[in-house]
Amino acid sequence: MNRKGENFRTIWLKPGDPEIVQIIDQRKLPHDFQIHDLRSCQDGIHAIREMLVRGAPLIGATAAWSLYLAGLEESTASRHDRVQQAAIELGATRPTAVNLQWAIKRVLAAIAGADDDDLVRLLREEAESICNEDIEISRGIGHHGLAIIEEIAARKPGETINILTHCNAGALATINWGTATAPIYFAHQKGLNVHVWVDETRPRNQGSQLTAWELAENGVPHTLIVDNAGGHLMQHGMVDLCIVGTDRTTRSGDVANKIGTYLKALAAADNGVPFYVALPSTTIDWNIEDGLADIPIEERDATEISHIYGESDGRVLAVNTVPTRTAIRNIAFDVTPARLVTGLITELGTCAATTDGLAALFSSGEHPGP
Repeated sequence: MNRKGENFRTIWLKPGDPEIVQIIDQRKLPHDFQIHDLRSCQDGIHAIREMLVRGAPLIGATAAWSLYLAGLEESTASRHDRVQQAAIELGATRPTAVNLQWAIKRVLAAIAGADDDDLVRLLREEAESICNEDIEISRGIGHHGLAIIEEIAARKPGETINILTHCNAGALATINWGTATAPIYFAHQKGLNVHVWVDETRPRNQGSQLTAWELAENGVPHTLIVDNAGGHLMQHGMVDLCIVGTDRTTRSGDVANKIGTYLKALAAADNGVPFYVALPSTTIDWNIEDGLADIPIEERDATEISHIYGESDGRVLAVNTVPTRTAIRNIAFDVTPARLVTGLITELGTCAATTDGLAALFSSGEHPGP
């Protein structure tokens, strides 16, 4: 991800101070680019729960770094016991994104049986490995997704390739490159004429605040639309391809993503528009098959719906738009059945959204998901 020509990650150790982890406070974007320090595991828990960090891969990485910070903390208990307790607290922060539990389990496995003296080093090494691997995973997704965009470009030489996204599955949701945006960045760098329709993605507006910001920073042509405009654009032949991300995917190909994804998939199916889901294998939950029955759906605070956040005269304000006596239900995710998904784009390749499709792609039986 670039900002003003500088390539950087979304989470890192503060230069010169290995006891501080730094992140971008995504609540402040696009109006203010603010670096936020995580000095303790509790800071990491707060960052995940309050959405300073967002996106399944970045949530998992933040959990890993938070366990590292827990290992640094002074405690009457052993370092191992402190990290184990921190793992329980971190695991309760967000229920839907599977990377959170995956990262916690991976870190705990890496330190199992280690001496307290080695613990901090191992925690740091595992957090660094998770981040480094995520970048390569996103790069693989970008490579395989690029092939899909190139096929569309070959059918309409010289014309604009219009891609619709929902929520933020960009570099800000990962360590770099992103999932749904990685193929777009690869296509743009290759000189293909891509244009992105960016859903605003209410509530929290991750599309208008995050996706639009990072596409602008990287010079990718894009247009912001309200969530309900996607179907209209598809009806009029103005969308060539939909690519979205996912927070949890079942072994049968059902996909849980930001609320509204299911409606986009329905519109795409009705209009013959390919609907792809870009996902790192770390977001596949190999233990469940039926997404509607088995994926926990997070419900969040009502103020995310009742209040609009924006900038006015240099100040970021929150404005209530809802009658005070109106009940609000803030369902954060929905499940798109596999039958509506054209294909799954992973770091190993693209496959059908089916049990057989995923099993064939990961035929070695060695997959990083839970």
